[in-house]
Amino acid sequence: MKAILVVLLFFQTYAWSREGEADAQETPCPQVASSQVGQSPAGQSTQSPNAASTNCDNGKIPARKETVAVTGTFIPAPVQNIDRSITVIDTREQPLLYTHWVDYLQLDPSIDLQERAPNGVQADLTIRGSTFEQTLVLLNGLRMDDVQTSHHDLDLPLPTGALARIEVLPGAGSMLYGSDAMAGTVNFITAPPQYSEAQAGAAIGNFGINQETFSAGFVASRLDEELDVARDFSTGFMPDRDYRSLTIFSNTGARTALGRSLIMLGLGDKPFGANDFYGDYPEWERTKSWFAGLKQDLGKKTEFDFGYRRHTDEFILVRDDPSVYENNHIDQSWQGAVRRTEQLGQNSNLFYGGEGFYESVHSNNLGDHRRTHSAGYIDYDVRAFGRFSFSLGAREEVFDTNGSKFSPYLTGGVWLKPGWKLKASASRAFRLPSYTDLYYKDPVNLSNPNLLPETSWGYEGGLLWDQGGRYKAEVTVFERRDTNDIDWVALKSSPVSENNPYQVENIASLNFTGAEASFGVRLHDQRIEVAYTRAYSAQGPLPGFVSEYAFRYPSHDAVVSWQGILPGKVVARSRIGVVQRYATDPYALWDASVGREFKMMDAHLAFSNLTNTGYQEIPGVAMPGRSVIFGMDVFVRGKKR
Repeated sequence: MKAILVVLLFFQTYAWSREGEADAQETPCPQVASSQVGQSPAGQSTQSPNAASTNCDNGKIPARKETVAVTGTFIPAPVQNIDRSITVIDTREQPLLYTHWVDYLQLDPSIDLQERAPNGVQADLTIRGSTFEQTLVLLNGLRMDDVQTSHHDLDLPLPTGALARIEVLPGAGSMLYGSDAMAGTVNFITAPPQYSEAQAGAAIGNFGINQETFSAGFVASRLDEELDVARDFSTGFMPDRDYRSLTIFSNTGARTALGRSLIMLGLGDKPFGANDFYGDYPEWERTKSWFAGLKQDLGKKTEFDFGYRRHTDEFILVRDDPSVYENNHIDQSWQGAVRRTEQLGQNSNLFYGGEGFYESVHSNNLGDHRRTHSAGYIDYDVRAFGRFSFSLGAREEVFDTNGSKFSPYLTGGVWLKPGWKLKASASRAFRLPSYTDLYYKDPVNLSNPNLLPETSWGYEGGLLWDQGGRYKAEVTVFERRDTNDIDWVALKSSPVSENNPYQVENIASLNFTGAEASFGVRLHDQRIEVAYTRAYSAQGPLPGFVSEYAFRYPSHDAVVSWQGILPGKVVARSRIGVVQRYATDPYALWDASVGREFKMMDAHLAFSNLTNTGYQEIPGVAMPGRSVIFGMDVFVRGKKR
């Protein structure tokens, strides 16, 4: 921690010493990747800030495409200008090769996706050794956290075709986004359609897989609309592991005198067999989700955000006899925010705003509960592009039940020379207990209404080497110091039972350290990436107890991936991932896919778990062996936008 703080102080001294010097580094003329206005916290233009310090009219500097991110920053910015580790996954690049957005998340080894069933039927998301409750999921910058339980955070009413990209921000993010962003944030981002088009597709595979998709898009000068529908069906790879998923999402954009408007509507319905999900029972579950969101520019400096999410969860312990045990939960959340940006000078901005939240649950098990909280934030940001940058901010969040939480934030970066950047950050984060943590009870699980909120300090420092996007490498070291982590624990001396149930407790202190390294090469139509994440904690479960969640993290996680174009305009990809979780043996998974687009149709073939590896991402929950899915799509398109 001390070393990272020293680095931050070095940034300040080094940066100001160079402020009066001429910029010796020439920045290529930016070609900004598309990013929808209204999807960043501040909702500003996606024009690259580098444009202000680059002379692109003399024709001497070659243009290059820049990847722009809206997560971890208050205005859209090129990834290399963000002073934290961040991954941007373009889901519109060769979409034929990916059957579900879950496949994209598996490209980043800082993410551990602990699935109970494939294709997002139910999965827990962890980052850098965290629990699944210490990560935050966003949709176009709006919170999608489930107040009943974070097991449902990824229960998104979002077909894969509706996505434009996924942004992963490891590390503490409460100053930016509030509760839950202790170990990282994942932002699912939609965008206007690229064409006026209509497309329909179908796919089949083993395990009784049957998939149908439909999308329609309309693009005009001031109005755009995209509607996506996806149905995913399987009879299951074993008894009581069938699923039927339906997701629908509408993305409507408009430009008026006020600026950009974005209206989002989503619906999801997922009944599925849950054999062994939460115990040795033939369980069954059905979840439904509704989402409505609005992001509205109010001139060039102000944005208004609104979101509503409703989620229902019906759980039956014995599928064929609901009378044995059944839970029904309904939770709702409302959110609103006003954000404003003030430009203080050529290289500095002030961001500030206020947010409000209302959350409630109605349940035959948890009871009826509600809570409200509100927050205000301010951030001062300085960016002398090609030389240095830093951001200093703070957020105060006030609760009607748990007092308040203060979340400061400091990041800094220095360009050592062209293509080389040193960066570091320090920030504080927190998480409120879920309603399941506080009030859930069954014969082998016992909640705790007296739980304290979790808090955390996160630190990271890294070195980026970027040679115009063709070659890129990055190394990051990180540390997270948690206080009052929440875990479900049981006595180790006897099996979990009614006499020895899992009980929720606060762990006084739990620290994680680790490192991430990645290297990528883009040559013509080929891309190779190698990435590795290491997480370590000197602590183990509480003495005499077994842990259900806190010590399920991956100690080692590595991914090697290739994607490219083969002769005959065939696109293909391959991914090999190796993971070793705490106190378990490592295992490897190999996925591959190929596809080909024709004039008005395409065909694609996907293989998962090619080596037929037997594995479990959740203890006691088996995952499918080798699977094959073949599909075709037909489409009619207008000119590309």
